[in-house]
Amino acid sequence: MRASFRWLWAGSGTANLGDGITVTALPLIAVAAGAPPGQVALVTVSATIAWPLFGLHAGWLVDRASPATLLVTVNVARVLALAALAVSLTTDFATFAFTVGAAFVYGVAETLVDTALISTVPRTVDSGQLTAANSRLEATINVANQLAGPPLAGLLIGLSSLAAAAVGSGLYALAAIAAVGLAITLSSDNRPASNHPSRLPAAPTADDAGKDHGQQSAGSTTPPRGVLGGMRFLWNHRLQRELTVLTAAMSVVWGAWTSVFVLFAVSPGPLGLSPAAYGLLLASMAGGGIVASMLTSRLERLLPPAALLFVDTVGTAGLVLPAALGASIPVIAAGIIVAGAGSTVWRIIVSVVRQRTTPLNLLGRVYSASRVISWGALPLGAGLAAIGVTSLGVQPVLWIASGFAIVVSLWFAARLPKTATRINFAASEPQRTKASPLFNQLVDNRPAQSYRCNQPNG
Repeated sequence: MRASFRWLWAGSGTANLGDGITVTALPLIAVAAGAPPGQVALVTVSATIAWPLFGLHAGWLVDRASPATLLVTVNVARVLALAALAVSLTTDFATFAFTVGAAFVYGVAETLVDTALISTVPRTVDSGQLTAANSRLEATINVANQLAGPPLAGLLIGLSSLAAAAVGSGLYALAAIAAVGLAITLSSDNRPASNHPSRLPAAPTADDAGKDHGQQSAGSTTPPRGVLGGMRFLWNHRLQRELTVLTAAMSVVWGAWTSVFVLFAVSPGPLGLSPAAYGLLLASMAGGGIVASMLTSRLERLLPPAALLFVDTVGTAGLVLPAALGASIPVIAAGIIVAGAGSTVWRIIVSVVRQRTTPLNLLGRVYSASRVISWGALPLGAGLAAIGVTSLGVQPVLWIASGFAIVVSLWFAARLPKTATRINFAASEPQRTKASPLFNQLVDNRPAQSYRCNQPNG
């Protein structure tokens, strides 16, 4: 792969390690500073409120600015926020206020960095390398953010809160340097814009073909303008819309599980785990994601993409059903591993779908629009679970979440043939360059070069 992708990959790795440390350390810093539970919760709210508030604007900024320049700017802002927190810890001045501020900067930066990352990948690799590139990034995120970051944060907090803030700031500084390298290598890439598939008009879905939506359609040559342009494009693109709605439906389950599973797992809950054992159980999810990210490119040569997406719907049911059944710890751990693997496969495949069917100058807004919808469902699931656990208890909430997950999985299974056809139709657009193997898989698993996809009827 090109040097530009290697810089992007390096920057993503260091930034995600910083994320894993920062998001774990900030609440612990608040606790060490003597903050009461309500204020500790405010730190978490400050870190997560950015997506619903600024998610659409983040996509608009990424589409208007150079993503590489944006990555430099945002990482420098994170360096300064944590450096200011470190100073406040040293002087014992307004520590909680600086902690909340750092959490808010972290959250806003995440909306911009994640959106810029998705938008930059098609600029750094050829079309046929999209799956491999996204798989490498997902593996790095799983290792750095989920597997290495939290325990490293605990170790640093054990030394001092100042150590955690300083290391996080240093990692973001390295990410900013990598973004400078990315900007330099991208500026020296003289490929004609027309050679990159994502710079072409997005392929219409099977159901979009021949339809007049009365407004900007997914196949239009002129991307919609403004902050809401990505949302309009997403909602008019049948394939992306359905995948986003499915993601939101599964996010409801994940939000419910996240809010109540700790009550089920940690003593005095039924599993009776210690906090340390609970952390190890959650770390198994990252292990599943790492394995899946390494295998996705190989699996795509054996199975159609729609079938791989179905794995995540099964994994989501496996996340909650074992606990609802009161299964043993190994069975629950197996469900968590499968859920982690399925969610990673889903993110990789949906990222490639989005990158191949969205114009490059609209990709940031489309990604952020989908993220606002899908991540907006997480607090919905968590809120419903909080209401349910108060009146019904933990086990009934897990049963309700399991039933909902099974319904979603069955609904997607019924739509597998149509979903597969739409993915193949998008991949077979004649104006695109060589497609990724992921999109050359048909329902019957024949190579795309031996089959010319006619316009389906929907």
